[in-house]
Amino acid sequence: MTREKDILSKIEELRQTIRYHDRKYYIEAQPEITDYEYDKLIQELQGLEKAHPEFITPDSPTQRVGGEPLTEFSTIEHRIPMLSIDNVYSEKELEEFYNRLRRMLGDREINFVAELKIDGVAVTLSYEEGLFRMGATRGDGYRGDDITANLKTIKEIPLRLEPPGGEFATLEVRGEVYLQNKDFQAMNLEREEKGEPQFANPRNAAAGSLKLLDPRLTARRRLRFQAHSIGYHEGLPLHGQQECLETFKGLGLPVSPHFRFCKGLKEVREYVAEWDVKKHGLECMVDGIVVKVNSFDQWKLLGSTSKAPRWVVAYKYPPEQAISRIKDIVLQVGKSGVITPVAHLEPVHLAGTTVSRATLHNFEEMGRKDIRLHDYVAVQKAGEIIPQVVKVVEERRTGKEKVFPLPRACPECGGEVGREAEEVSLRCYNPLCPAQVKRRVRYFASRGAMDIDGMGTAIIEQLVDKGLIKDYADVYYLKFEDLAGLERMAEKSSRNLINGIEASKKRDLSRLLSALGIHHVGTHAAEVLALHFGSLDKLMQATQEGLEEVHEIGPVMARSIVRFFSNPRTREIIKKLKTAGVNTRSLVEKRPVKGQKLSGKTFVVTGTLGKYSRHEIEAIIKELGGRVSSSVSKQTDFVVAGESPGSKLDKARQLGVKTINEKGFEKLIA
Repeated sequence: MTREKDILSKIEELRQTIRYHDRKYYIEAQPEITDYEYDKLIQELQGLEKAHPEFITPDSPTQRVGGEPLTEFSTIEHRIPMLSIDNVYSEKELEEFYNRLRRMLGDREINFVAELKIDGVAVTLSYEEGLFRMGATRGDGYRGDDITANLKTIKEIPLRLEPPGGEFATLEVRGEVYLQNKDFQAMNLEREEKGEPQFANPRNAAAGSLKLLDPRLTARRRLRFQAHSIGYHEGLPLHGQQECLETFKGLGLPVSPHFRFCKGLKEVREYVAEWDVKKHGLECMVDGIVVKVNSFDQWKLLGSTSKAPRWVVAYKYPPEQAISRIKDIVLQVGKSGVITPVAHLEPVHLAGTTVSRATLHNFEEMGRKDIRLHDYVAVQKAGEIIPQVVKVVEERRTGKEKVFPLPRACPECGGEVGREAEEVSLRCYNPLCPAQVKRRVRYFASRGAMDIDGMGTAIIEQLVDKGLIKDYADVYYLKFEDLAGLERMAEKSSRNLINGIEASKKRDLSRLLSALGIHHVGTHAAEVLALHFGSLDKLMQATQEGLEEVHEIGPVMARSIVRFFSNPRTREIIKKLKTAGVNTRSLVEKRPVKGQKLSGKTFVVTGTLGKYSRHEIEAIIKELGGRVSSSVSKQTDFVVAGESPGSKLDKARQLGVKTINEKGFEKLIA
C-alpha cells in the first residue's frame, strides 16, 4: 500500500509540475525549462501511468490525445445561444452604435472593454467542478458539433482549472481557436510541397483542423485558443467584462494580453487607431476590434436582437491594397495536373511584408478580370496572408500590355491539356508528366499521407529525373543501390530511407487513400471512406450511387472517386502497391457492441424535445451501442423527432426511414 501511495504521489507531483510549465509557456509566455526537459517530464508521467493505468485521470496532461478516430461528430445544444456580432466599418458607424446605447441607457455612465478580434473559429468549453468536460463549435448559434476530443489536443486549453476553479459547479467559456501566422504559413508550405490545395486563410485552416475525425491529426496542427467571454455559469459572481477576463486569467485560461478598459467612446477610438498601425506586428491575424459594454447589468438592460447582442460590435478594418506591375506570368503544374498562373510582381510593401508573387487562380479568372502581362494591378492579401490580384488599374495602361495566351500544351512536359466538364481549371492529362509525378510522390510520401521518413523534395527530384520512379508505387521497388548513387545520399541515409519505405507499408487505409491524391478527397474524406468500406477492394467496387449514400460523400466527390478507380493506369499502380505488400485494409475495427439494444443502429435526433435534451438522448443512444448522425440518409435506422423537426423529418419520409417520438424511443430501449 505504501508503494502505491508513493507512486500516486509521484504521478500527482509530475502532473502539477507539467501544468505549472504549461501555464508558464502558453499563458504567461515565460518558459522556465527547455522543450527537451518538458518532454522528459511527459515521458516519465506516461511511463508511470502505463504501468499503473488505475491512476489515470481525465485531466492528466497525457490524456490530450487518445482514442480511436470518430465516425462523425454528434450535436450539442448550447445552453446560452452563441449569437453573432454586428459589424461596423467606419468611425461614423461606431458613433452610431454609441448613440444607440446612449438612447437605451439614458444618463448611465457607459464604459467599454476593447479587444483584438482574432480571425479564428468560435468554440465553447464546458467545465464542471473545474474539469474540462465538453467542447463544441458555434454551429448555427443554438447547437454545434461536439469536438471535445480535438479541443483536448490544444495545450492552451486547461483540462483542469486552477483554484478557485473547483469552487463553482459549471462554467462555459467562449473563445476562438486560431493559428499563428508562422504556423499557418508552414502548414500551407507543407501542403504546397505535397501538391495539396492551400488554405485561403488561418481561419479556414483552423476550422478544417477542428473537423478532422482523428484527434491525432488535429494535434499536429499547432492550434491555439484564446478565451474572450462567458456563457452559462453557476456559482461565479461576475459584474463586468474586465473582471471576467481577469478571472479567466487567474483560472489558467489564456486571454488576450492587449484588452483595454476604455472610459467612453474617445478611448475606444484611440484603441482602434492604435491597433490599425500595430496589428501587423502580431503573431496572429487580427481583422478588427471587438467593443463590448463593460457592465453585465447593462448587458441585461440592452438585451439582444434575434441575431446579435446589442451591447457589442466588431469594428472591421478595411483590407489593405497596394499597386504593382506584373513583370511575368509563370505557369505551375500541380500533382493532379492543374495548371495555375502566378503573377511575378515588382516588389511592393503590403500589410507588413514585401510581396513579389500573387496567384491568378485560373485562366477563367484572368479573363474575367482582363489581366494582361505588364498590367498595373491592385494586390491585397486574402485573409491578410495570401497575396492575390484584385483588379487591373486600367487608367495606367499604355497599350504595350499583352494578353497572356492559353497554353496549348503542358509547360512542363508538352503533353495534352484540357478542362474537366465541371471545372474551370486547365490541367495536363499526361500521367507521366515529371512535374506531376514529383508533386504526387512528394504528397504520397508526406506527413499525413504515407509519412516516409527521409524522402524529401531533393531526393524525389533526383529519382524522377533519373527515371527511377514514374509513379508513387515505384517507391516500394527502390533498392539500396538506386539510392546510394544519388547526391548527398551516404550509406546510412540510404539505409534509413529504405527502412522508412518499409515501415510505411503498414499505414492505415485512410492514410493510403489520402496519399493516392484522389481529386476532392482530403484527409477527412479519406478517414470516412476507410472506416465505411474497410478495404481498398470494396471501395474500388463501389458505384457512384453507393458512394453518395456514405455520410459526407457528395455527388462531385463520388464521381471523382469512381473516375479515379476506373482509370486503367490507376488500377495498374494499385496492383503494384499490393504486390509490394502495402496495407490496403482499415486498421480501425468497426465492431458493434454485443448485448446492447441499439448496437449497429444509426439515429438522427431532430426538433425540440420535451423530456430529454438533445445531448441526453444522444448520450443514451451511444451508451446502448447506437450511432448518432447529423443528417438523414438511406443508412439511417430511426429519426427521433420532437416539435418543429423541419427538413430532416421530410427527408426521412421521402427515404422511408422510420420516425419515432420520445415515447417511441423509450419503448425501443425498454
